[in-house]
Amino acid sequence: MTMTAQSQWKLKKLWVLGAIALGVLILLTVLAAPNAPQNSGSTFGRAPDGYGAWYAFMSERGTPVQRWQRPFSSLLEDPESEDPESGITLLRVNSQPTGRSLSPIEQEWLEQGNRLILLGVRAPVTDARFSTMQASPVGEVQIETTRRQRSRELNATQNETTPNATPQIDLGDSFGAIVWRQTLGEGEVIYAVTPHLAANAYQNQPGNFEFLAELLTEADQTLYVDEYMHGYREANESRGGNGTAAEGEESWVSYLARTPVFPVLIQLGLVLLVLVWAKNRRFGSAVPVVAPHVDNSKAYIQALAAVLQKARSREFIVEIVGREEQIQVQKALGLGSTPVDPDLLLATWVRQTGRPAAELEQVLLPYWQHQRLSESALLTWLRTIQIIRRNCQPL
Repeated sequence: MTMTAQSQWKLKKLWVLGAIALGVLILLTVLAAPNAPQNSGSTFGRAPDGYGAWYAFMSERGTPVQRWQRPFSSLLEDPESEDPESGITLLRVNSQPTGRSLSPIEQEWLEQGNRLILLGVRAPVTDARFSTMQASPVGEVQIETTRRQRSRELNATQNETTPNATPQIDLGDSFGAIVWRQTLGEGEVIYAVTPHLAANAYQNQPGNFEFLAELLTEADQTLYVDEYMHGYREANESRGGNGTAAEGEESWVSYLARTPVFPVLIQLGLVLLVLVWAKNRRFGSAVPVVAPHVDNSKAYIQALAAVLQKARSREFIVEIVGREEQIQVQKALGLGSTPVDPDLLLATWVRQTGRPAAELEQVLLPYWQHQRLSESALLTWLRTIQIIRRNCQPL
């Protein structure tokens, strides 16, 4: 593989790894990001669709609203209510448009004299302009939605269990109702088609904040805003009623899970795993590659052979190899390592191996006569030597 091909392969590998990492980041951003719609409408929210500014407005106004962070069923027996006989007004800001049907426990609670304000109920889209200014007793209220509850539908049954409930429009226009209420026993429920009636985006519209404030305070009841529906829990409830110090760490984990820090940590961890997988190694120190053992003798022989071949010194090869082969044959035949007379060597060869003398003579004759062999003849001669070595066994 040339250097150019290697560079192209490495560049292609980097592109593939980059594409994998980018795909993982996009996937985690979609799947592991905080659930923004759930926090929409929360008094803890500082985004344009949050209600943090309105919550501060109520405190400055002198009518603070308490944050309810427990299940709705706990409202039936609320030990923290200042005046249990006066009742409770609960504000719910839906994160997404929801239906108007009430559960049996909610209806029972309302019939006892309590009030429920639902912002963001589902209503049909009309031909109304998206942004309008609606007149109200506390000033103009800015409404940004084309949804309206048509008048003929207001007279229909609002709930299967309350067929005799009569609706009253608090805010609306010729296209239908925007805010309306319905009496249930001693209590009432107020609906609004927009969940952003007093969101942070309308801080410069005092009529929006004041209008919602009047809806809550007109009955002089204990005021709550439902934060349980936005995922917020009281410490005692999240700990199962056992407020031990050791479980304080769990609240930090829950907090981080609601912030962008948590998905960022997940993304970093997954990117790290991708990089580790791409390098095809586990955690820990890299194991160095052990260099193969070099046979110095073999390397020397190969280098010498290359030099002799280039110099065409075939006579030298015949001399060296022939003398060494004669010594090896003599040792095998028991004649020692000192060169002996060729006739003696051939006679001993015939006597001990039972093979013809011409066979050995064919191998040693080029050495004895100092012949100059061609390259092909030299290769044939070396192959013949290998055959003689296999046959050189005493009888």
